[in-house]
Amino acid sequence: MNYYSDAITNLIEEFSHLPGIGAKSAQKLAFHVVNMPEDQVQKLADTIVSAKKNIHYCKECCTLTDQEICPICSSQKRDHSIIMVVENTRDLAAYEKTGKYNGVYHVLHGAISPMLGVGPNDIRLKELMARLQKDVKELILATNSSLEGETTAMYISKLVKPTGIKVSKIASGVPVGGDLEYIDEVTLLRALEGRTEI
Repeated sequence: MNYYSDAITNLIEEFSHLPGIGAKSAQKLAFHVVNMPEDQVQKLADTIVSAKKNIHYCKECCTLTDQEICPICSSQKRDHSIIMVVENTRDLAAYEKTGKYNGVYHVLHGAISPMLGVGPNDIRLKELMARLQKDVKELILATNSSLEGETTAMYISKLVKPTGIKVSKIASGVPVGGDLEYIDEVTLLRALEGRTEI
């Protein structure tokens, strides 16, 4: 039985499609939006549409940006000879919060997972290999400590080793099965500093 009008039900249903939003949270968000002043609702809607239209992949590192090249890649203060490979933009943000890493990044947008049908061609590996043709001295693998993350790190390591570029992996201060975006800055920094060559 439907308790609400179609407009409210549709709004709740749309919110429930978002990741991590269950039925109760979707309902809460829907009623919050309905009770917001119209100008705030319009600003929220415009911001969502604008983000969808204007955000794309950085031509260098594949992170999400509204510019052709993201601020990190375009910075002359960063060491472009060290590339940290992460699974997603949230992981990049987690390392940036430490304020201690001065290299650049490469965002894969996923990890190799044969069980889910995700192979090497489904993530941004081709772009990474193209970047390695430039003057790169170290590649830091900072994939998550999950089976998929470890598989991806080993695959990349085997691809890159023959090129002579130093390949290291963040230390295991990061717990197995943990997502980088939820780990505190001190643990991330310790993992970065204790990285080992593989």
